[in-house]
Amino acid sequence: MFDAISIPFGAKMLFNTVKLKPGVKMEDVELALGEMCNTVKETYGGDKGGFIAGQVFKFSGFASAEGSLGKPKATDDHIVIVTYWNSFEEHERSHADTVFKAKFEALAKMCTDTQEVGYELLWQGVPEAH
Repeated sequence: MFDAISIPFGAKMLFNTVKLKPGVKMEDVELALGEMCNTVKETYGGDKGGFIAGQVFKFSGFASAEGSLGKPKATDDHIVIVTYWNSFEEHERSHADTVFKAKFEALAKMCTDTQEVGYELLWQGVPEAH
């Protein structure tokens, strides 16, 4: 569950920003989020639907002054769901499926907004071993 992931070159990445309703805390969404992520992993993983791997991040409140143009802007509490797929088409098929929709709906009830956008992998690398 908490193992390192390996992303093959050519993978498609979906970046989903999930803004929580005022007063909703991470503890409130953990079960719905866990069930949704497990469903994706078990139902659509590999040859069953193109899912490669995923990660969930909670906004820490940190905004980098060094990595931002201009002054960093304040942002609301949110989580980010990052998933990796063989193709955008496989992602869309999985998310149109009633099994996924039921799990996503449970999470969506605690959110004001979600936006999922796709990216194509152009580069990846790790430090050289010395």
